Amino acid sequence: MLLFVLSAIILLIGSGFLYEAIASNAAKKHYPPPGKLVDAGGFKLHIHKQGAGSPTIILESGSGETSLSWRDIPDQLAESATVVSYDRAGYAWSESSPNERTGANIVHELHNALMNEGLPGPYLVVGHSLGGMYARLFTQTYRDDVMGLVLVDARPENDERETAAILKAEKFAGNPSSAILTLLKRSGVMRLFQDSLLKGMVAKEDRGNFINVISTPSYFTAKEQEGALASSTEDAIRGQNFGALPVRIIARGLPQDYASFGFSEAGGKQLEAIWQAGQRSMLKLSTDSKLTIAEKSGHMIIHDQPELVIETIRSLLKQK
Repeated sequence: MLLFVLSAIILLIGSGFLYEAIASNAAKKHYPPPGKLVDAGGFKLHIHKQGAGSPTIILESGSGETSLSWRDIPDQLAESATVVSYDRAGYAWSESSPNERTGANIVHELHNALMNEGLPGPYLVVGHSLGGMYARLFTQTYRDDVMGLVLVDARPENDERETAAILKAEKFAGNPSSAILTLLKRSGVMRLFQDSLLKGMVAKEDRGNFINVISTPSYFTAKEQEGALASSTEDAIRGQNFGALPVRIIARGLPQDYASFGFSEAGGKQLEAIWQAGQRSMLKLSTDSKLTIAEKSGHMIIHDQPELVIETIRSLLKQK
Protein backbone atom coordinates (compact mmCIF):
# COMPACT_ATOMS: atom_id res chain seq x y z
CA MET A 1 0.00 0.00 0.00
CA LEU A 2 2.83 2.40 0.93
CA LEU A 3 4.60 1.64 -2.35
CA PHE A 4 1.39 2.40 -4.23
CA VAL A 5 0.96 5.73 -2.47
CA LEU A 6 4.58 6.71 -3.07
CA SER A 7 4.30 5.75 -6.73
CA ALA A 8 1.12 7.82 -7.09
CA ILE A 9 2.80 10.83 -5.48
CA ILE A 10 5.85 10.54 -7.73
CA LEU A 11 3.62 10.21 -10.80
CA LEU A 12 1.59 13.25 -9.75
CA ILE A 13 4.69 15.36 -9.19
CA GLY A 14 6.23 14.22 -12.45
CA SER A 15 3.04 15.04 -14.30
CA GLY A 16 3.11 18.55 -12.88
CA PHE A 17 6.65 19.18 -14.10
CA LEU A 18 5.81 17.74 -17.53
CA TYR A 19 2.64 19.84 -17.75
CA GLU A 20 4.55 23.02 -16.96
CA ALA A 21 7.36 22.20 -19.40
CA ILE A 22 4.87 21.71 -22.24
CA ALA A 23 2.88 24.83 -21.32
CA SER A 24 6.01 26.99 -21.03
CA ASN A 25 7.30 25.79 -24.39
CA ALA A 26 3.96 26.57 -26.05
CA ALA A 27 3.96 30.05 -24.46
CA LYS A 28 7.11 30.99 -26.39
CA LYS A 29 5.10 30.81 -29.60
CA HIS A 30 2.01 32.57 -28.26
CA TYR A 31 3.85 35.34 -26.39
CA PRO A 32 6.55 36.66 -28.75
CA PRO A 33 8.55 39.74 -27.69
CA PRO A 34 6.97 43.00 -28.91
CA GLY A 35 10.42 44.54 -29.33
CA LYS A 36 13.82 43.14 -30.24
CA LEU A 37 16.81 41.63 -28.46
CA VAL A 38 19.79 44.00 -28.46
CA ASP A 39 23.36 43.29 -27.38
CA ALA A 40 24.14 44.89 -24.01
CA GLY A 41 27.66 43.55 -23.59
CA GLY A 42 27.81 39.80 -24.24
CA PHE A 43 24.11 39.17 -23.64
CA LYS A 44 20.88 40.66 -24.97
CA LEU A 45 18.24 42.95 -23.50
CA HIS A 46 14.70 43.15 -24.80
CA ILE A 47 14.20 46.71 -26.06
CA HIS A 48 10.77 47.87 -27.23
CA LYS A 49 11.10 51.07 -29.22
CA GLN A 50 7.97 52.98 -30.27
CA GLY A 51 7.38 56.35 -31.90
CA ALA A 52 9.97 58.67 -33.38
CA GLY A 53 11.70 61.95 -32.73
CA SER A 54 13.68 63.49 -29.91
CA PRO A 55 14.04 63.14 -26.99
CA THR A 56 13.96 59.41 -26.25
CA ILE A 57 11.78 58.60 -23.27
CA ILE A 58 13.22 55.73 -21.21
CA LEU A 59 10.79 53.83 -18.98
CA GLU A 60 12.51 52.08 -16.05
CA SER A 61 10.26 49.62 -14.26
CA GLY A 62 10.04 48.80 -10.56
CA SER A 63 11.17 45.68 -8.71
CA GLY A 64 9.71 42.62 -10.40
CA GLU A 65 8.07 44.79 -13.05
CA THR A 66 8.78 44.60 -16.78
CA SER A 67 8.21 46.44 -20.04
CA LEU A 68 4.67 45.06 -19.94
CA SER A 69 3.94 46.84 -16.65
CA TRP A 70 3.56 50.17 -18.46
CA ARG A 71 0.52 48.83 -20.36
CA ASP A 72 -0.61 51.46 -22.89
CA ILE A 73 1.47 54.36 -21.52
CA PRO A 74 4.18 53.86 -24.21
CA ASP A 75 1.55 53.78 -26.97
CA GLN A 76 0.22 57.17 -25.95
CA LEU A 77 3.63 58.75 -25.46
CA ALA A 78 4.81 57.46 -28.84
CA GLU A 79 2.57 60.06 -30.46
CA SER A 80 4.99 62.74 -29.23
CA ALA A 81 8.46 61.18 -29.07
CA THR A 82 10.53 58.01 -29.18
CA VAL A 83 9.65 55.73 -26.27
CA VAL A 84 11.76 52.86 -24.97
CA SER A 85 10.39 50.32 -22.53
CA TYR A 86 12.67 47.41 -21.76
CA ASP A 87 13.31 44.41 -19.55
CA ARG A 88 16.28 44.37 -17.22
CA ALA A 89 18.60 41.37 -17.50
CA GLY A 90 16.85 38.14 -16.50
CA TYR A 91 13.40 39.71 -16.77
CA ALA A 92 10.74 38.66 -19.31
CA TRP A 93 12.36 38.33 -22.76
CA SER A 94 15.81 39.64 -21.76
CA GLU A 95 18.71 37.26 -21.29
CA SER A 96 20.50 36.92 -17.97
CA SER A 97 23.58 39.03 -17.34
CA PRO A 98 26.89 37.65 -16.09
CA ASN A 99 27.27 40.84 -14.04
CA GLU A 100 26.15 41.51 -10.47
CA ARG A 101 22.70 43.13 -10.22
CA THR A 102 24.07 46.42 -8.91
CA GLY A 103 22.56 49.69 -10.04
CA ALA A 104 25.82 50.62 -11.73
CA ASN A 105 25.80 47.47 -13.86
CA ILE A 106 22.11 47.83 -14.66
CA VAL A 107 22.39 51.39 -16.00
CA HIS A 108 25.60 50.55 -17.88
CA GLU A 109 23.90 47.58 -19.57
CA LEU A 110 20.93 49.72 -20.57
CA HIS A 111 23.21 52.40 -22.00
CA ASN A 112 25.11 49.75 -23.99
CA ALA A 113 21.86 48.49 -25.50
CA LEU A 114 20.69 52.02 -26.34
CA MET A 115 23.96 52.76 -28.11
CA ASN A 116 23.88 49.48 -30.02
CA GLU A 117 20.30 50.18 -31.08
CA GLY A 118 21.24 53.66 -32.34
CA LEU A 119 19.38 55.54 -29.63
CA PRO A 120 21.65 58.31 -28.32
CA GLY A 121 20.40 61.12 -26.08
CA PRO A 122 18.85 63.38 -25.18
CA TYR A 123 16.85 61.21 -22.81
CA LEU A 124 13.85 61.87 -20.62
CA VAL A 125 14.19 59.21 -17.93
CA VAL A 126 11.13 57.88 -16.11
CA GLY A 127 11.48 55.52 -13.15
CA HIS A 128 8.84 53.79 -11.05
CA SER A 129 9.53 52.41 -7.55
CA LEU A 130 12.95 50.68 -7.47
CA GLY A 131 13.31 51.78 -11.09
CA GLY A 132 13.34 55.35 -9.79
CA MET A 133 16.70 54.70 -8.15
CA TYR A 134 18.06 53.27 -11.40
CA ALA A 135 16.65 56.28 -13.27
CA ARG A 136 18.46 58.61 -10.87
CA LEU A 137 21.72 56.68 -11.25
CA PHE A 138 21.37 56.68 -15.04
CA THR A 139 20.89 60.45 -14.90
CA GLN A 140 23.94 60.83 -12.66
CA THR A 141 26.09 58.59 -14.87
CA TYR A 142 25.04 60.10 -18.21
CA ARG A 143 24.11 63.59 -17.01
CA ASP A 144 24.95 65.40 -20.26
CA ASP A 145 22.53 63.16 -22.17
CA VAL A 146 19.52 63.60 -19.84
CA MET A 147 17.08 66.49 -20.32
CA GLY A 148 14.51 65.53 -17.67
CA LEU A 149 13.70 63.07 -14.91
CA VAL A 150 10.30 61.77 -13.75
CA LEU A 151 10.11 59.73 -10.53
CA VAL A 152 6.89 57.78 -10.01
CA ASP A 153 6.51 56.80 -6.34
CA ALA A 154 10.23 56.10 -6.49
CA ARG A 155 12.12 54.34 -3.73
CA PRO A 156 13.88 56.98 -1.58
CA GLU A 157 17.65 56.92 -1.21
CA ASN A 158 17.52 56.23 2.55
CA ASP A 159 14.76 53.63 2.46
CA GLU A 160 16.74 50.64 3.72
CA ARG A 161 18.67 52.44 6.46
CA GLU A 162 15.47 54.07 7.80
CA THR A 163 13.18 51.04 7.62
CA ALA A 164 15.53 48.20 8.64
CA ALA A 165 14.85 48.50 12.38
CA ILE A 166 11.08 48.57 11.82
CA LEU A 167 11.14 45.54 9.54
CA LYS A 168 13.19 43.66 12.13
CA ALA A 169 10.86 44.63 14.97
CA GLU A 170 7.85 43.56 12.90
CA LYS A 171 9.60 40.25 12.08
CA PHE A 172 8.97 40.82 8.39
CA ALA A 173 10.00 37.67 6.54
CA GLY A 174 10.10 39.23 3.07
CA ASN A 175 9.29 37.48 -0.17
CA PRO A 176 9.69 33.73 -0.73
CA SER A 177 13.15 32.79 -1.98
CA SER A 178 13.88 32.48 -5.68
CA ALA A 179 14.43 28.73 -5.15
CA ILE A 180 10.93 28.25 -3.74
CA LEU A 181 9.32 30.38 -6.45
CA THR A 182 11.22 28.48 -9.15
CA LEU A 183 9.99 25.18 -7.72
CA LEU A 184 6.40 26.44 -7.65
CA LYS A 185 6.69 27.46 -11.30
CA ARG A 186 8.49 24.39 -12.63
CA SER A 187 6.12 22.02 -10.80
CA GLY A 188 3.07 23.61 -12.44
CA VAL A 189 1.66 24.67 -9.07
CA MET A 190 1.95 28.38 -9.86
CA ARG A 191 0.13 27.97 -13.19
CA LEU A 192 -2.64 25.76 -11.77
CA PHE A 193 -3.29 27.90 -8.68
CA GLN A 194 -2.35 31.32 -10.03
CA ASP A 195 -5.51 33.09 -8.87
CA SER A 196 -4.87 32.22 -5.23
CA LEU A 197 -1.05 32.36 -5.24
CA LEU A 198 -0.80 35.65 -7.13
CA LYS A 199 -3.72 37.44 -5.50
CA GLY A 200 -2.60 40.82 -4.22
CA MET A 201 0.73 40.49 -6.05
CA VAL A 202 -0.19 40.46 -9.75
CA ALA A 203 -3.31 42.11 -11.16
CA LYS A 204 -5.74 39.59 -12.66
CA GLU A 205 -5.44 41.08 -16.15
CA ASP A 206 -1.65 40.72 -16.00
CA ARG A 207 -1.48 37.11 -14.81
CA GLY A 208 -1.38 35.59 -18.29
CA ASN A 209 1.76 37.57 -19.08
CA PHE A 210 3.23 36.83 -15.67
CA ILE A 211 2.77 33.06 -15.89
CA ASN A 212 3.73 32.69 -19.54
CA VAL A 213 6.46 35.31 -20.00
CA ILE A 214 7.77 36.72 -16.75
CA SER A 215 7.90 33.99 -14.09
CA THR A 216 11.08 32.19 -15.10
CA PRO A 217 13.95 31.00 -12.89
CA SER A 218 16.15 33.78 -14.29
CA TYR A 219 13.50 36.36 -13.34
CA PHE A 220 13.16 35.13 -9.76
CA THR A 221 16.94 35.11 -9.37
CA ALA A 222 17.47 38.57 -10.90
CA LYS A 223 14.70 40.11 -8.80
CA GLU A 224 16.11 38.60 -5.61
CA GLN A 225 19.64 39.80 -6.42
CA GLU A 226 18.42 43.31 -7.25
CA GLY A 227 16.69 43.48 -3.89
CA ALA A 228 19.77 42.24 -2.05
CA LEU A 229 21.95 44.89 -3.71
CA ALA A 230 19.49 47.80 -3.62
CA SER A 231 21.25 49.39 -0.66
CA SER A 232 24.39 49.80 -2.79
CA THR A 233 22.30 51.78 -5.27
CA GLU A 234 20.99 53.91 -2.42
CA ASP A 235 24.62 54.65 -1.49
CA ALA A 236 25.41 55.56 -5.11
CA ILE A 237 22.61 58.13 -5.44
CA ARG A 238 22.61 59.66 -1.95
CA GLY A 239 23.03 63.44 -1.91
CA GLN A 240 22.58 63.99 -5.65
CA ASN A 241 22.27 67.50 -7.08
CA PHE A 242 21.23 67.86 -10.70
CA GLY A 243 21.34 71.64 -10.81
CA ALA A 244 18.43 73.03 -12.82
CA LEU A 245 17.46 69.72 -14.46
CA PRO A 246 13.65 69.44 -14.63
CA VAL A 247 12.65 66.81 -12.07
CA ARG A 248 9.05 65.77 -11.56
CA ILE A 249 8.04 63.61 -8.60
CA ILE A 250 4.69 61.81 -8.45
CA ALA A 251 3.89 60.33 -5.03
CA ARG A 252 1.04 58.03 -4.10
CA GLY A 253 -1.91 59.53 -2.31
CA LEU A 254 -3.20 56.26 -0.83
CA PRO A 255 -1.08 54.39 1.73
CA GLN A 256 0.09 50.83 1.25
CA ASP A 257 -2.03 48.07 2.80
CA TYR A 258 0.69 47.10 5.24
CA ALA A 259 -1.67 44.87 7.24
CA SER A 260 -1.88 42.49 4.28
CA PHE A 261 1.88 41.94 4.62
CA GLY A 262 1.55 41.21 8.33
CA PHE A 263 2.55 44.60 9.72
CA SER A 264 0.98 46.12 12.80
CA GLU A 265 -0.96 49.35 12.43
CA ALA A 266 1.82 51.30 14.17
CA GLY A 267 4.52 49.70 12.05
CA GLY A 268 2.60 50.41 8.87
CA LYS A 269 2.17 54.06 9.78
CA GLN A 270 5.88 54.40 10.46
CA LEU A 271 6.80 52.85 7.12
CA GLU A 272 4.35 55.04 5.23
CA ALA A 273 5.62 58.19 6.95
CA ILE A 274 9.21 57.30 5.96
CA TRP A 275 8.16 56.68 2.35
CA GLN A 276 6.24 59.94 2.09
CA ALA A 277 9.07 61.94 3.68
CA GLY A 278 11.40 60.34 1.15
CA GLN A 279 9.22 61.49 -1.74
CA ARG A 280 9.42 65.07 -0.52
CA SER A 281 13.16 64.88 0.09
CA MET A 282 13.62 64.27 -3.64
CA LEU A 283 12.59 67.88 -4.24
CA LYS A 284 16.20 68.68 -3.28
CA LEU A 285 17.46 66.95 -6.43
CA SER A 286 17.03 70.07 -8.53
CA THR A 287 16.18 73.75 -8.43
CA ASP A 288 13.46 72.88 -10.97
CA SER A 289 11.67 70.11 -9.10
CA LYS A 290 7.95 69.70 -8.50
CA LEU A 291 5.90 67.23 -6.47
CA THR A 292 2.47 65.96 -7.50
CA ILE A 293 0.29 63.75 -5.32
CA ALA A 294 -1.63 61.00 -7.13
CA GLU A 295 -4.68 61.29 -4.90
CA LYS A 296 -6.44 58.19 -6.28
CA SER A 297 -3.41 55.94 -6.42
CA GLY A 298 -1.55 53.45 -4.33
CA HIS A 299 2.00 52.46 -5.22
CA MET A 300 1.09 51.37 -8.76
CA ILE A 301 0.37 54.85 -10.04
CA ILE A 302 1.18 53.66 -13.57
CA HIS A 303 -1.94 51.49 -13.33
CA ASP A 304 -4.17 53.58 -11.07
CA GLN A 305 -3.62 56.97 -12.73
CA PRO A 306 -1.68 56.43 -15.98
CA GLU A 307 -3.07 59.68 -17.37
CA LEU A 308 -1.24 61.62 -14.64
CA VAL A 309 2.05 59.95 -15.56
CA ILE A 310 1.48 60.67 -19.26
CA GLU A 311 0.59 64.32 -18.67
CA THR A 312 3.62 64.85 -16.42
CA ILE A 313 5.94 63.45 -19.08
CA ARG A 314 4.28 65.47 -21.83
CA SER A 315 4.69 68.64 -19.78
CA LEU A 316 8.46 68.12 -19.86
CA LEU A 317 8.41 67.42 -23.60
CA LYS A 318 6.88 70.85 -24.10
CA GLN A 319 9.85 72.42 -22.30
CA LYS A 320 12.51 70.91 -24.59
